[in-house]
Amino acid sequence: QVQLVESGGGLVQPGGSLRLSCAASGSFSSINDMGWYRQAPGKERELVAAITRGGNTNYADSVKGRFTISRDNTKNTVYLQMNSLKPEDTAVYYCNVRVVSRTYYEYDYWGQGTQVTLSS
Repeated sequence: QVQLVESGGGLVQPGGSLRLSCAASGSFSSINDMGWYRQAPGKERELVAAITRGGNTNYADSVKGRFTISRDNTKNTVYLQMNSLKPEDTAVYYCNVRVVSRTYYEYDYWGQGTQVTLSS
């Protein structure tokens, strides 16, 4: 069993910054890809950013240049630094991790979600 604990969401003014964290714990061999998704009211969940175990990153066009994804493999934690936030960034943000079990199968796990709200 794998647990993901997210933190860092909140209410922020446009132009502000937030840093999200997602820590994985439990029984597994390693973690491959880690990522952040978001879902705004009335919209489908979308990929925001992803990072491989080796550090290669991928971003949605809407956040390029403003958001930075990083990870600490020693802490099994993924981060999302969000700068220059815009009202359209308002959403529930979910972390996703691809875990390699001790029997070498891959499983996807989702965090509980953290709300990010932009309001002036």
